[in-house]
Amino acid sequence: MSGNFRYFKGSAVLTVVGLLVGAGLGFSATGTMTGALRYAFIIGVLSVLEVSLSFDNAVVNAKVLAGMPPVWRQRFITWGIAIAVFGMRILFPLVIVSIIGKLGPIDAVDLAVNRPEEYQRVLESAHISLSAFGGAFLAMVGLKHFLDSEKDVHWIAIVEKPLAALGRVDAVQLGVVLLVIYGVSLQLPEHESMVFIVAGIFGLLTYIAVDGIGAFLDPESVAGAATAKAGLASFLYLEVLDASFSFDGVIGAFALSNNLFVIAIGLGVGAMFVRSLTIMLVDKGTLTEYRYLEHGAFYAILSLAVIMFLKTFMEIPELVTGLLGAGFIGIALLSSLSYNKAHKDDPKEDEEAEPPATT
Repeated sequence: MSGNFRYFKGSAVLTVVGLLVGAGLGFSATGTMTGALRYAFIIGVLSVLEVSLSFDNAVVNAKVLAGMPPVWRQRFITWGIAIAVFGMRILFPLVIVSIIGKLGPIDAVDLAVNRPEEYQRVLESAHISLSAFGGAFLAMVGLKHFLDSEKDVHWIAIVEKPLAALGRVDAVQLGVVLLVIYGVSLQLPEHESMVFIVAGIFGLLTYIAVDGIGAFLDPESVAGAATAKAGLASFLYLEVLDASFSFDGVIGAFALSNNLFVIAIGLGVGAMFVRSLTIMLVDKGTLTEYRYLEHGAFYAILSLAVIMFLKTFMEIPELVTGLLGAGFIGIALLSSLSYNKAHKDDPKEDEEAEPPATT
């Protein structure tokens, strides 16, 4: 246990600092200890929300990181957390408000600090676009894993074997996601339908661009300095993936607070724990040790994509989103433990067992 805790020391320190800063913000805003404790409590809940929504993200991150050059792995751990906390949890919502509200950057910050209710309203008005973009990107990520004709390790075989066979059809996942985008758009009012379709198409184009860069700069097909470019491609992929996951958390956070700084601290602490978990998974080779853990993560990603689409025309509590993802991960872990127990005395099986399919 102590060996694992070393991965989370930085996250634990940041949690303490975040709670203290949150308490200070609460005391400054209300002038009471009750207000200070309330702000600190909200930050703690937001941190848990972020971890629950992004646990599957950690598993996928670990899969990509395991194949990255060490220097880019370290850059993701350091630069990546700065981008995740400052860029996606603070700067990105301000940019969205600035664009939607046709405000300058300074005015957007002023709105967030001095008129948080209006800031919340403007940001939430963009939920159609954000859900379409993020849902399309995550759907492509999840489907690529299952619609792989070379995938021969299956967790839920009755579902995954037909999908793997379907993967022989070129660009099938693109066609599936386009059909879903069109189907969801039919459920929306006319003035929101085209917005949803356009944002969804941009989500697809972003995935194609990032995936194409990664394929073009695959370190297995190039040598020398180009390996660094491949590391950059993987870094960009992980950052876009993190952005897609963060949409839901940033919007959902307003159910607890509309204070920009409280939200940023809470989600930032949670993002730090996700990074720490990712590093632990890579160092310990957990994805190799637990055969179906990666599968559970991709089921969770697909479920989040579906939820993001559905939330454009129906209410779905954040608790459902978090529990669904955690449920897939937990059941996959239990299945992996059961598999390991059943085959621990069969060295031939262990020797011939295929590693989890790549993304």
